[in-house]
Amino acid sequence: MKKLGVNDQNLMKWIGKGVIGLAAATALSFSSYSPAFAHSLTVAFPVSHTPEVNTVQRTLIEAWSLIRETFVDPTFNHQDWDLKLQQTMVEMFPLRSEDAAYSKVRGMLSTLGDPYTRIISPKEYQSFRIGSDGNLQGVGLFVSVQPNTGHLVVLSCVENSPAARAGIHEGDELLEINGERLDGVDSETAAQKLRGRAGTTVTVKVHRGNGAGVSSYQEVKLPREVIKLSPVSSAIIPHKMPDGRFLKTGYVKLSSFSQSAAMEMENTIQDMENQGVQSYILDLRNNPGGLVTAGLDVAQIWLDGDETLVNTVDRDGNMAPISMVNGHAVTHDPLVVLVNEGSASASEILAGALHDNGRAILVGHKTFGKGKIQSVTQLHDGSALFVTVAKYLSPALHDIDQVGITPDVQCTVEMLNSAKDTFKERKTSSSSLEADSCIMVAEHELDIQESKGSAS
Repeated sequence: MKKLGVNDQNLMKWIGKGVIGLAAATALSFSSYSPAFAHSLTVAFPVSHTPEVNTVQRTLIEAWSLIRETFVDPTFNHQDWDLKLQQTMVEMFPLRSEDAAYSKVRGMLSTLGDPYTRIISPKEYQSFRIGSDGNLQGVGLFVSVQPNTGHLVVLSCVENSPAARAGIHEGDELLEINGERLDGVDSETAAQKLRGRAGTTVTVKVHRGNGAGVSSYQEVKLPREVIKLSPVSSAIIPHKMPDGRFLKTGYVKLSSFSQSAAMEMENTIQDMENQGVQSYILDLRNNPGGLVTAGLDVAQIWLDGDETLVNTVDRDGNMAPISMVNGHAVTHDPLVVLVNEGSASASEILAGALHDNGRAILVGHKTFGKGKIQSVTQLHDGSALFVTVAKYLSPALHDIDQVGITPDVQCTVEMLNSAKDTFKERKTSSSSLEADSCIMVAEHELDIQESKGSAS
């Protein structure tokens, strides 16, 4: 598989800080020194005599130091970050349990005003790594916190997973897990509660609204299973042109950016090329993101030359491009990319790279709007710290954070109804893909490109 070539050190800088890699940080003593600061900083605080709490105190210092050096907001949400450490240490001193101490750490991080800067336990981190590798034991739900409401919503369900078989749908709000309310619970904590040993069960309560003021509640017991997270699924759609010719359109759905995503996609595209596919639909709908490097590697499958894939902006406002080096696309056939409100993070980086470089037309709905890059650093006790270290702009310098990407062509309610009518009129064994109005719109856009003789 091709790996991303970068002619500057910007991406390597972020990876070195743990942006995408899973590098372990050196355990800090209770005195901190960093090359980023030309002095040693000694912090005075009461040391807990409870071993479990004392361990979390050390973890807190690691987290505080990493945030102090790399957090994207140098004002730390307009507060004295050094003073905040001392205050939290004092509050932690009388505690007697690890859970209570970790709660104080999470409380300190919450004052930064950034939901993506967070700490997860060693057990949660192992689950995170397993998910990135492509396998986990759970119910097959992808969930995310809506920034504007704080609600946990379902981004997507793994096909044929326990959650999908139970009728849970994207957009459903997750209210309870095993009777425990999820108010204020972040997505990774909720995901951890859903995971567990195959053969066990978990009970979830969801709320569903139809947008017309009608809502319903559903409580269901789900069995946990081994979930194989193959990030790529595909199909070849025979496509009839207005002039009567039949062409083959390759449909490729990318559900997440795991370690194997780029390799599996490249193999899929190469196989479709061998079968005579002449145009492509890349479906990034409800893809919540994942490894940023995987998104950049996928972009290289479709692009040539030295194109800029994304621009990063650090805490000091310095912007630097991440560009390919002498790239060679696997295919130059026409391409349409499908996106929606569930397309986030690495999905938005990829969609922006393909769109702004003139390689693809975007069809669907406005994307989620997560335009920030997080570091992931393993701490001395096995926990992991996620820190927002930069924001990113698309190649055309569009700010995505909390704004999203607006597609060139939107799939409207009228189109959805039209698609259903068209499907009924066919009265054939057409696949669900052919009944998807956004795919129909994508095919129409490919028709236009073909009629113009324009291969991006």
